[in-house]
Amino acid sequence: MSEKVFEDSIKNILGHIGEDINREGLKDTPSRVRKAYDFMFSGYKEDPEQIIKKALFTSTNDEMVVVKDIEFYSFCEHHMLPIIGKAHVAYIPNGKVIGLSKIPRVVDVFARRLQIQEQLTEEICDALNEHLKPKGVAVIIDARHMCMEMRGVQKICSTTVTSALRGLFKREKTTKDEFLAIVSSSFSK
Repeated sequence: MSEKVFEDSIKNILGHIGEDINREGLKDTPSRVRKAYDFMFSGYKEDPEQIIKKALFTSTNDEMVVVKDIEFYSFCEHHMLPIIGKAHVAYIPNGKVIGLSKIPRVVDVFARRLQIQEQLTEEICDALNEHLKPKGVAVIIDARHMCMEMRGVQKICSTTVTSALRGLFKREKTTKDEFLAIVSSSFSK
């Protein structure tokens, strides 16, 4: 879609809600919205496999690695309203570790697409499991949904928690429990 078509669509939306699209404050709004959307939905242009494979390092470590409280912003695919949350990601290395900054980047790749939280959780977990090939991966997401807060049931500050477990996290209760103990202090902060 061309920039002009996108910006014309924003003008149509502004007109639909009753705004004067020619008033001073809205003059550059279609262009600003286009640029904001280019950034907020940049995940469609990124490949998580490339992010992961560029930062793999040989290691003898076989203990749990956890990156928690990864803030993210996404948009629900049903109303295109924000999802605001935190992701908690763990893996158990199997001969390779990943540069720690790449885990939040993988979260952002999937968060910067239209989403439902359940799918977001699975996509992050599956990408790390497939390309890092660890002994196990765990992802928990705790998020607020503006489609529930700003409209519909209007339940302010309610959160949704989803999880995805692979490998040892799914098979070994003690591994899962250790992960839950580590991240439990982060819920609903």
